[in-house]
Amino acid sequence: MGFFHEGHLSLMRQARVENDLVVVSIFVNPTQFGPKEDYKSYPRDLTRDSQMAQGVGVDVIFAPSVEDMYPDGYATYVSVEGLTEKMCGISRPDHFRGVTTVVTKLFNLVQPHRAYFGQKDAQQAIVIKRMAADLNTGIEIIVMPTIREADGLAMSSRNSYLNPEERKAALILNKSLNMAEKLINSGQRDVSIIYRKMQDFIQSEPLARIDYIAIVSADTLEDIDRLKGKILMALAVFIGRTRLIDNRLFAVFD
Repeated sequence: MGFFHEGHLSLMRQARVENDLVVVSIFVNPTQFGPKEDYKSYPRDLTRDSQMAQGVGVDVIFAPSVEDMYPDGYATYVSVEGLTEKMCGISRPDHFRGVTTVVTKLFNLVQPHRAYFGQKDAQQAIVIKRMAADLNTGIEIIVMPTIREADGLAMSSRNSYLNPEERKAALILNKSLNMAEKLINSGQRDVSIIYRKMQDFIQSEPLARIDYIAIVSADTLEDIDRLKGKILMALAVFIGRTRLIDNRLFAVFD
């Protein structure tokens, strides 16, 4: 959706290495925002973004208008069932329908062979992989690692909303994941214990308000009682009025 940072640029660089032609779409998609969310205030700077993309070797910027993507009378949407009713889908019930619809349209318009997404939006990446497979797009979905600031905060366009005090408080997301990782490395496998310790730790930060903490199967997003196999640990936390997300993948086979 634009307002690029190093996380976005890492996707473009990888696409540049692996492909003959690199196209970057820039479109702040209204259908994935709820009525009280930040669609109108979401940061936009097409000139800056275009220059940054050109600097890492992007060939084409595709920046359609809302009228191009959703003309009068538009009535068709794409939904992925099951995966989208959990985690972010609980507090943002129409979000993923907007995501899968616009990504399908962008895929149809650009017709890429490969498409690159960031691990920071873990649920989104899983949903898009399922959609691409179910709709027989033939597009290879490549998920790249989360890029972080030097102090560990996951890069996000919404970080620009944070004042200095909130920016410091936002570190609680990554710190809670680090704490959970230490628990796992020490042998803890009981999900309820890890969940409760993460919850207590995040709630110790006065500016933080938990939307959700999820410890689930990384393949199906199903809830689990004990850690085994590939695990996704994800959370959404409001810092002040800004909703931030982060996650960590684990493999537990003992």
